[in-house]
Amino acid sequence: MTTTRSRAERVAQARATEAQLTADGIDGVVFGWVDNAGLTRVKSVPLAQLEHAAEYGVGAVPCFDVSLVDDSFTTAPSSTGPMGDLRLVPDLDRLTPLAAQPGWAWAPADRYAQDGTPHPGCQRGFARRVTEAVERRGLSVRAGIEIEWVVADAAGDPATAGPGFGMTRFIEHSDYLRDVLRALTKQGLAVLQLHPEYAAGQFEVSVAAEGPVEAADTTMLVRHTIRAVSARHGLRVSYSPVFTEGSLGNGGHLHLSLWRQGRNLGHGGPGRHGLHPDAEQFLAGVLAELPALLALGAPSAASYLRLVPSRFAGAYRCWGLENREAALRLIAGSTAGQANAEFKCFDATANPYLEIGGVLAAGLAGLDAGLPLPPETRSDPAALGSAERLPASLSETTDAYEKSALLRQALDPELYEAVLAVRRAEAELFATHTDADVIEAVRWRY
Repeated sequence: MTTTRSRAERVAQARATEAQLTADGIDGVVFGWVDNAGLTRVKSVPLAQLEHAAEYGVGAVPCFDVSLVDDSFTTAPSSTGPMGDLRLVPDLDRLTPLAAQPGWAWAPADRYAQDGTPHPGCQRGFARRVTEAVERRGLSVRAGIEIEWVVADAAGDPATAGPGFGMTRFIEHSDYLRDVLRALTKQGLAVLQLHPEYAAGQFEVSVAAEGPVEAADTTMLVRHTIRAVSARHGLRVSYSPVFTEGSLGNGGHLHLSLWRQGRNLGHGGPGRHGLHPDAEQFLAGVLAELPALLALGAPSAASYLRLVPSRFAGAYRCWGLENREAALRLIAGSTAGQANAEFKCFDATANPYLEIGGVLAAGLAGLDAGLPLPPETRSDPAALGSAERLPASLSETTDAYEKSALLRQALDPELYEAVLAVRRAEAELFATHTDADVIEAVRWRY
């Protein structure tokens, strides 16, 4: 997994990297992180400043811990307003020249206090800590997040209305999709699938599974790349949960598999559909915590316009083999390596580090408690009177998050309170908005 390096190691790595970047025609490096509203924030330096940035970091205002989707700010117990400063330290292990942005490279950043200690509100640091807790159990996790997006023209309308999964749409945008594929591949990403999706102008790409922190990094890199390729084609991109009122929305489905000593615990076991006991207990832990986890995985007011029955969004707290209306879809796969669990209720307004870290923390709690996996849902849960709906609004899921002792303990108190403050503030921000108003307000923010 991605690990932190000492200051001296970072400097040596920057020096070794700079010559290659110069030869590759790189002029500057972008450092990215994701705030608690799920927005990607960046700062950049010219290549000549990379060594200094690797050693000391780049200044970043801590108030972004409590920034909202509209760039306004709320407060949390630890927030200091305009006071103080943090340091963005790039992870040069993930430094990537950007194929669709000539002259630029990108690296995810960890956030530190000025004295060099990790910032307790760093979401990437949280994901790393929980991943390390998983590894201390002798387990490992492979994860990946599907990327769905809507391509729009300069006027903001879907760029194609061809049928979902249709060849018409694919042909209309084959040059564009080829350039997306080329850019992702050139950046060292293993693309598994790329195709039109259901909604007008909607496409989806999936890449190979990685470790949890790496998967979150890759999610951000894929989104940046798609947006950059789109701009070069004169197109706009939206990852918002709902682009057009009443239509299927953009998901950000998290795929996850649990491993021990090279064995996928979702395959070949004595449990239902080949699950091993550890996998059953892990998934049971996530299901138990799912209403609260939506505050990390479906954190926008717009998320709940997507998270409705009969839209393949996983609006019910249940699981089932290949059940696309269940929040947890179990995928058996044709080989041991393909078996995984898909969490369909999450979307791209999530900070992927918070989402993945929260799911891992809930899974570990399921292991600790030896939780049994509930009975499988073998049909459309909407047709069952006993099926439990997940929260239907941001306010409801924020209430569940606030009551979650597990997440309060798993997240650093400063990070937990900042997330809570942002969710409360955004619920209030959109409280009097119509659905159409919410969609319009969020559409181009993600």
